[in-house]
Amino acid sequence: MKNVPILYEDNHLLFVEKPVNVPVQEDRSKDQDLLSFLKEDIKYRYQKPGKAYLALVHRLDRPVGGVMVFSKTSKAASRLSNAMRRKAVDKKYLAVVRGRPAKNHDVLEDHLVKDKRRNMVYTVHPNANKAKKAVLEYEVIGEKNDLSLLSINLHTGKPHQIRVQLSSRNWPLYGDQKYGKKSNQAGQQIALWSQTLAVDHPTKNETIKIKSQPPNTFPWNLWGQVPCPSDY
Repeated sequence: MKNVPILYEDNHLLFVEKPVNVPVQEDRSKDQDLLSFLKEDIKYRYQKPGKAYLALVHRLDRPVGGVMVFSKTSKAASRLSNAMRRKAVDKKYLAVVRGRPAKNHDVLEDHLVKDKRRNMVYTVHPNANKAKKAVLEYEVIGEKNDLSLLSINLHTGKPHQIRVQLSSRNWPLYGDQKYGKKSNQAGQQIALWSQTLAVDHPTKNETIKIKSQPPNTFPWNLWGQVPCPSDY
C-alpha cells in the first residue's frame, strides 16, 4: 500500500478511502492490512513514541473499496461501536449488478446464515437455526449493457449481506466470483463501493458525513459521473 487517501481527520475520527483487495485487519493471507498500515502512518505523521491507538469499529469485505471510519480514541471507539449496534449510522453503497431489478426502488428482507468453515453466507428460512435478519433498500440509478447501477442503503450490517441478497434474486454483482460464479469471470474486480458514511461525532453535537466516489474504471465508467441517488 503506497498511499491511502484521508477523507477527514480530527482528534477522534479518521475517515479513509479503503483500497480494493486489501484486508481491513490481519488475516491468514498475512498481506499488509489497512488497520496496521494506518497505525504506522499515524505514528509517522505525528512522531508518536510507541504504538499509535486506532480502533476498528466496522468492516468492509476485502474486495470492496470506499469510505471507512476508524476511531483514534477509546471514547470514540466506544460511542461509534454503540452507534453501529443501534444502527444509528447511515451507510450507502454503490453496486453494479448483472440484469435488471423488476422495481426501481424496493426494500429486500432475508434471513442469512454464515458457514464459517467455507466463508459463505446463505439465505435461509426465518426459523432456521442461527438465522439473522438482513434488510437493505435499493434504488436503480443507471442501466447500460445489461448492467444496472444501484444505490444501496444498508439497514443491517451482516457479512456478505449485499452480495448474497442481490445474487439470491439473480442480480449478482459484477465481478463477484463467490456469489456470481456463473455470470462472472476470474480476474474481474467486484463492483461494490462504500460511497457514503455518516456518523454522529463522539464529542461534538454534529453529524460527520463523508463521501467517496468509485474509480474511473469499468464498469463504473459506463455512467461517466456516477448519478446521485435520491434521499430515501
